[in-house]
Amino acid sequence: MGDLELKSFEIISNVGSARSYYIEAIAFAKKYDFENAEKSMKSGSDAFAAGHKAHAELVSLEASGESTNVSLILVHAEDQLMSAEGFKIIAREFIDLYKRLYENKLN
Repeated sequence: MGDLELKSFEIISNVGSARSYYIEAIAFAKKYDFENAEKSMKSGSDAFAAGHKAHAELVSLEASGESTNVSLILVHAEDQLMSAEGFKIIAREFIDLYKRLYENKLN
């Protein structure tokens, strides 16, 4: 397995974990457990950053003139990266929504 494939799997693994943390954060928020929701968001952001770093390294190599063969694994890795980013945005919106619901419930 070459470096490109290893980096691709590194991206997939990290951003897959990030997406799972973001989904977990929504589940915590749904139970009005905002402390754990924020912890899950932080863990998700850390995992996403690791995946993004691996992706940035590949982009940097190509920008410096090194040729990158586009493979299905790399395309999948980039798709997973974008999907995780979308889940992060949605999770943040859900947490904010559940916070508003909780505040309204108290009033």
